[in-house]
Order: sequence, then structure tokens, then C-alpha cells
Amino acid sequence: MTLYNRLVSRQEKLSLIGLGYVGLPIAVAFAKKVDVIGFDLNAAKIELYKSGIDPTQEVGDEAVKNTAVEFTSDESMLRKAKFHIVAVPTPVNSDHTPDLSPVESASRILGRNLTKGSIVVFESTVYPGVTEEVCAPILEKESGLKCGKDFKIAYSPERINPGDKVHRLQTITKIVSGMDDETLDIVAKVYELVVEAGVHRAPSIKVAEAAKVIENSQRDINIAFMNELSVIFNKMGIDTKSVLEAAGTKWNFLKFYPGLVGGHCIGVDPYYLTYKAEQIGYHSQVILSGRRINDDMGKYIAENIVKNLIKADKTVKGAKVAIFGFTFKENCPDTRNTKVFDIIKELSEYGIKPLATDPIADVSEAKHLYRLEFVDLNSIHDMDAIVLAVAHSEFKKLTLSQIDNLFGNGKKILIDIKGIMNRKEYEDAGYLYWRL
Repeated sequence: MTLYNRLVSRQEKLSLIGLGYVGLPIAVAFAKKVDVIGFDLNAAKIELYKSGIDPTQEVGDEAVKNTAVEFTSDESMLRKAKFHIVAVPTPVNSDHTPDLSPVESASRILGRNLTKGSIVVFESTVYPGVTEEVCAPILEKESGLKCGKDFKIAYSPERINPGDKVHRLQTITKIVSGMDDETLDIVAKVYELVVEAGVHRAPSIKVAEAAKVIENSQRDINIAFMNELSVIFNKMGIDTKSVLEAAGTKWNFLKFYPGLVGGHCIGVDPYYLTYKAEQIGYHSQVILSGRRINDDMGKYIAENIVKNLIKADKTVKGAKVAIFGFTFKENCPDTRNTKVFDIIKELSEYGIKPLATDPIADVSEAKHLYRLEFVDLNSIHDMDAIVLAVAHSEFKKLTLSQIDNLFGNGKKILIDIKGIMNRKEYEDAGYLYWRL
């Protein structure tokens, strides 16, 4: 009887290590089919889950309240499982080199509690080689077991898109890989339990790892091109959104838009690939130039806020500016690696301390990571400039008269980074309107 059969018949359990934006939806989905242990080091987060609260907003409070997942911060509980999925974040250090400490730490914890006959699947984004060359040796060292003989390893990159209610775990084709054919077959069958869109069997672990890092690198490069176009067209006095709408009528024109590229995927994954490339003697040109453009956009936007303040005859130092939205993307509470902070940081160089409001953002995370406190939208008034930084649904509903009420005397400045408002409507109302 294979491990797959024993899982389905509930003779064995599945564990999920790391219960964030990626891990929680996986745990909740699997718990409908097999017995699941959900482990996270963060005891406070585990208590929230046990209370039926979903701080990630990925599956919702109701689903967390009703799930059969056995939530725990006790690592010894992992000994009760035989199929382990590691879904911890893989960020970058300040010098843009990969920070493998979360995945190494998870490997140590799991290694201490690994039992014979287990399969370990890594979902964290890594460069090719990490699963076999970094994680497997840690599992062996901590467990005293032999990889390939006592336990098997596999890799299945996460494709969860935080805040996206359409592209979910169930509806996105899942890449799976294993260290041998038998492992690949079991891993594929296990994921097929929850992924309705089916699985793609990669020929090796390294192929699956590489596929993951290039997915987001491709998006990053395309967005960098759009951001560069935005800088060029801005200098020409041409509206970039209008240009893209016109060009987009061609059947094979790719629909990318300029914007801030933050978060823990698109803004991070390319650095994993370029780091590995450097190790083998190749210096990336296209990928790193795209990264440089995208990393500079916060500074560029802040400079244009200042230029518009001057154009409107406003005093720059001490100007009253409000930033709407702080998360790395719309309709998602995640503030990690948000590039909106770059705007705030740059504005402070000009003596501007902007107010920030975000009805969706994780308040404690923003306070912990950025020492930032949000103000209530209703407390914002007498502003010189409003910056619509994130396209939350709540902000899209704001009317011209509601936005009018946020301003003080003099020319009104609206910096609409994502272009969510009607440019003509605001310019006809006498606004200084600027967007990427």
C-alpha cells in the first residue's frame, strides 16, 4: 500500500509547515480529503487560527473556523505525519542575495521530527539546486536518516496569488517533481486530490525549481519595460495608459502595465535566479536591469509628487500629503516588501511626512516592519496632495466629490499611480492629475 493510499484512508497524516498566505490555503484544501497537521512557529498566529480567524484573508474566517486542520506550534506533532509540505517564505537580504534562513530553519525543525518512510515536498521559491543541495542534507543531519533510502524529497512550487479570488490553488495547474519516479507518482496523486486543474509532472526537481523562478522573472521584466515607457512618455507629455490601451488593440500585444513591483514574489524571485547565475559565472543583463528599473519606481514617483507640489505653488517642506494604500498589491493585507514605503521614505527626504491609510493592510505587520501607523480615512482633510498608491476596491469606489472633500485650499493634486480614476474627469475639475 503506497503512502498515497494510506493518506486517503487516513492511516497516515499530512503536515503543512508554514501557515502564511501560501500554506494556509493548502492546509485547508487538503483537510477536506486527508488528515492535516498545520504547523507554524508563530504561536500567536496559531491561536488566531484556532479561534477561527484568518489574518491572511486568503480563505476567510468561516473556512478556518470549520476546517479539520489540527493547528499547532508544537514541532513534535510533525512526527505524526508522513507526507510533509514546507511552505515558508524565501525573502532576499538587503544586498538582494537569497535569504534561505526560513527554509533552512524549517528543514531543521522537520529533520528533528522526521520518521522513516516520509516524503518531504518543498513549495518555497528557491534557485535550482536548493532542495537537493541545501535542504536534503539538513534533513539527513537532523534526522540521522538517509535521503533516498529512509525518506524521499520532492518539489512543487507554490502558485498562489495573494488576494486573487479567481486564480486559486484548485484552479491553477500545479507543477510537481520528485527525486525518483515512485516519489513523483505519489506526489502527483496527492496534489491531484485538491488541484482540479491538474498537475504537470516536471522531469526533475531542478526543472521545477527553475520554472518557478522564471515565471515571476518574466512578469518583472515586462513590468520594467512598461515602467521605462512610462518615464519616457511622461517626459514627452504623453499619457502612458492611453498609449497602452491603443497598442492593446493588437491581438498579440501583451497586456502589462506600469506600477510598483513589491511583495515576496515578483520583486524577489529574479534575484534568486541571478544569484545562482553569478555563482556559475554568468552576470545577468536583462533580468538585473529590469530589477533596477522596478526598484527605483518609488523614488521616481516621490520626485513627481514634489514636482507637482511646486507646479501647484505649494510649499514642499511640510506639505500635507496622504497615501491611500500601503500593501504590496490590491485587496491583500500583505505589506512585506511593499514599494509604497519607498515613496514615504523618499518624501521624508524632502521634509514631507505623509499620512497613510489602508483599510485592508495588516496593521501589526506594518507597525513591526516599518514602524508605521495608519490613520482613518475619515480623519484625512486639508490635504495638498492625495496619492492613490494601491488599487483596493474600496478606493476605486471613491467619487470626485468625496476626493474633493479631502483637500485644503489651492490647487488639488491627485497622484493616481495605477490610473484607477478617470483622468479627464479630474482635469476638467481643475485637478493637477498625474499617473504612471
